[in-house]
Amino acid sequence: MSNIEKLTEVMSRLRNPDSGCPWDLEQGFESLVPHMLEEAYEVAETIETGRLHELNGELGDLLFQVVFYARLAEEQGRFGFEDVVEGIVHKLISRHPHVFGGDTPITTARQQSEAWEAHKARERGGAGALAGVATSLPAMTRAMKLQKRAARVGYQWPDVGPAFDKILEELEEVRVEIEQKNARERVEDEMGDLLFACVNLSRMAGIDPETALRCSNRKFERRFAHMEATVDTEASDLTALSLAEWEGLWERAKADEQAI
Repeated sequence: MSNIEKLTEVMSRLRNPDSGCPWDLEQGFESLVPHMLEEAYEVAETIETGRLHELNGELGDLLFQVVFYARLAEEQGRFGFEDVVEGIVHKLISRHPHVFGGDTPITTARQQSEAWEAHKARERGGAGALAGVATSLPAMTRAMKLQKRAARVGYQWPDVGPAFDKILEELEEVRVEIEQKNARERVEDEMGDLLFACVNLSRMAGIDPETALRCSNRKFERRFAHMEATVDTEASDLTALSLAEWEGLWERAKADEQAI
């Protein structure tokens, strides 16, 4: 028995109505979504933080989610794990004709990306350029995908200059809405436009905004923890600090981090 067969057998026993695990038996497609997303993000974090010695385990956790979903579908007579594997094998072969017997010359990653998107567009048939971008994606990731799709059909500035100008324009509109104490919906609308413009600049610069923001989140956590540790060492009260004192602690945290 192969390891993947062992895994599907373990899944089968966990879902056994008579002797399975109560928690696993309670799960359905919807209830597993948060767990699946969490495992995917844990894989990403492990890679981004360089903890590759943990990647094997994290990938196993993510694979288990795939096997779990396949088991639920099999119980409903929809498809099984073998069908999942067969489907992805077929897709990969059909979208790589230059590798699997086709005559399309592709020599760069960019050419392959363009060919992949062209194949997906043919699969969508007559649907619009933005059709099929999952609404369940994180908003920043979805904005990036929508912008990429639009750019492929020519809706894009020729360079980053106008993208910078657009951010400044949207920032000013947010400032006006807030200073005039306008309705929350109007501020939210303008704030969304500002974030969308920032994603566009990130895309044009070749930076994934979701990855960049995750890095900034980790950086903020590190520096804030440093400030807390400094305050604790100096026997101060966090809530009693002035803004100037907070700024001083932040600069110390930055300096100490850069000195490492």
